[in-house]
Amino acid sequence: MKNSVFSSDYPTKKPLIISEGAPISDVARRITADADQTAIEKGDAFAREIEDSFISDFEDPADKMAHVSTFHVSGDTVYMTYYANTKEPSEDPKNQTARLVYAPINDIDNKSFIDLQTTGDTVGGKVIDMVYDTILMQKDSDTLYIMWTARTEDNYYRFYCPFSLSEKKLGAIGVNRFRVGDIVNDFSTSGIKSALAENGIPCKKTYSDIGIMQKMSYRIESGKKYCYTGTYSGDFTCIIKSEDLITWEYVSQPDFTNDSRWENATYVLGDKVYYFVRQQDTNKCGFLSAYDLNKKSWERAVEIEDCQSRGDFILYNGELYLFHAPIDREHIGIVRIDTESISDSEVVLQARMHSSCFYPFVQYFADGELAMSYTVARKHIRLARFTLSRYLQ
Repeated sequence: MKNSVFSSDYPTKKPLIISEGAPISDVARRITADADQTAIEKGDAFAREIEDSFISDFEDPADKMAHVSTFHVSGDTVYMTYYANTKEPSEDPKNQTARLVYAPINDIDNKSFIDLQTTGDTVGGKVIDMVYDTILMQKDSDTLYIMWTARTEDNYYRFYCPFSLSEKKLGAIGVNRFRVGDIVNDFSTSGIKSALAENGIPCKKTYSDIGIMQKMSYRIESGKKYCYTGTYSGDFTCIIKSEDLITWEYVSQPDFTNDSRWENATYVLGDKVYYFVRQQDTNKCGFLSAYDLNKKSWERAVEIEDCQSRGDFILYNGELYLFHAPIDREHIGIVRIDTESISDSEVVLQARMHSSCFYPFVQYFADGELAMSYTVARKHIRLARFTLSRYLQ
């Protein structure tokens, strides 16, 4: 151990196997952005509802830039995370802060702001020089884990910090862990590479930051409850799972050649993990697939035309839906996922939003219906309600 926060990577002598990316050669179907009139009309109504059902903006008035939101409702309080630039109006991790904000739903303007980490801070004797994606996950009835990416000594790490809902207090900052087989490293760029190399698992090119996706879904395995989500670093994207939200275990990555890059949405239902990921900017489509946990096999991909932004799944009334950006970040598309045959998935609506709508994150709100947080032009972290059932008839 170097200290109480960081640990040394497993000293593998095996070379990392690099797998190359390329467009998918064998797709089951392509879902285009040429939506029919019904989907457009439903989209118009959805965009109006989002505008009319505005709840609040959550950035600090002093922020120059804010991006990548996650929210959670507990009791009468809404909690929101994002990263902000308080120095100048750009998305520059050298000037960013990981932040938690909370407010009573019935007094939404009475917000409390907590900065978790800012570039220049020291953790475990190491100086942080970049801060990036910030999310939250519910650990138990009284605990949220705030989780974010930061760089120190040229290595990106995933950090976490517990937050007590009853006391409204933060705990100690720790480093997430990444498990592949029997190898457990810090959840870092080097830790990912070392663990994959030792287990002979190929890895696509990694670069810049690493991320853990914020959508939680669960499966019981051998009497244990696992949270499933996705992780990424550059072109490398995969499924991960965890019992404690601290140590995350590698599950699988698409076994067919693809053009994946950055954020990957996942959702586990029964024995399958549904998977959508954006691709290289030169590709017109993201792709949808599903991984069978029993057969350990991936389904043929379905291409979905996308502007290469982040997608998100939500389970609503027993059906799985994908939210994504089919044309640009002023559009939202909703696709109903056919969980029996993903190639039969269908477009529910396509909405031209009334503002930019970066990286929508969809979650349940206090009334049992849905709300969506999103970034407006990297200036506002916005939350709005909507009722999905209105568009499903």
